[in-house]
Amino acid sequence: MTIAFTICSINYLAQARTLGDSLKATNPDVQFYIGLVDKLDGVRFDEQYTPAYPMIEIDKIDIQGFDEMAARYDITELNTAVKPFYFTYFFKKFPEAKNVIYFDPDIIVFQPINELLQSLQRYPAVLTPHINTPIDDRLKPNELDHLNTGIYNLGFVAFARTDATLSFIRWWEEKLRYECLIDLCNGLFVDQNWMNFLPVFVPETFIERKPGYNAAYWNLHERRFSHDGSRYYVNEDYPLIFFHYSGYDPAKPDVLSKYQNRFELAERTDLTALFSLYKNSLLQNGNAYYRQFPCFYIKPKKVRRYLRVRKWLKQPFKYAIDQLETI
Repeated sequence: MTIAFTICSINYLAQARTLGDSLKATNPDVQFYIGLVDKLDGVRFDEQYTPAYPMIEIDKIDIQGFDEMAARYDITELNTAVKPFYFTYFFKKFPEAKNVIYFDPDIIVFQPINELLQSLQRYPAVLTPHINTPIDDRLKPNELDHLNTGIYNLGFVAFARTDATLSFIRWWEEKLRYECLIDLCNGLFVDQNWMNFLPVFVPETFIERKPGYNAAYWNLHERRFSHDGSRYYVNEDYPLIFFHYSGYDPAKPDVLSKYQNRFELAERTDLTALFSLYKNSLLQNGNAYYRQFPCFYIKPKKVRRYLRVRKWLKQPFKYAIDQLETI
């Protein structure tokens, strides 16, 4: 049994539904879940916008100290901080699950993931790097940006059930309780930089470099797309397994991604059909409708700043108390 899941708040349910629809069409045997970092109490969706996929609210998976995490993080940080906890939940809740795969909600899966499942039979974990080849300009993002934000993109990660991966996930949980921040000056970019350690701590980790995996704005310098009438290809020979539409907003359909300045969508005609498909899918799945829902857990910036400062000020005192308790 293989489980795939995503994580989002209500405002991103159009993306999550689009991902779920693509998995249902291409991989019907994979069980798909939405990890919802939000509350559904008192929320009533219009019938056409009620997701068909099971949503597991974050307060139902028993994260110790979750209220403090929610108070500390902004919406991006919180949605990424809970990722390893959902992996733990699925592995515990479904003992028959051999594999658990995470996809960011802004992904479309275009092909069966049979090759990925074969990799998980041989390897305990699978990652995809941001880039496979050097970048020859100074536009964004470049190698320096990837050094700051992580060698691997955590819009995707897959784990097989092994002692090594379960141990790594537990370690990852503890790191993300406090240190899932967008704080480049201190070497932190949400959950991604911590994943640099996975191939070190779990040496059998497989790095999937085929260009059909996790194609996105950060690797477009090395990937061109085509369509033969039935399916998409990358660099002519490789089937497109999944495309990651990070930073795309259907309200600004001409902007490829708000996070890059290397490519104009109008100049990359090989991407026209891919982005038209995604825009229409988001609009059909209620992007404007869900955007009206504020996340229940997000605190004002001033409150989060105060809580973060208080946390760091408490550390010396907490350490002293811990030392006294051991005497």
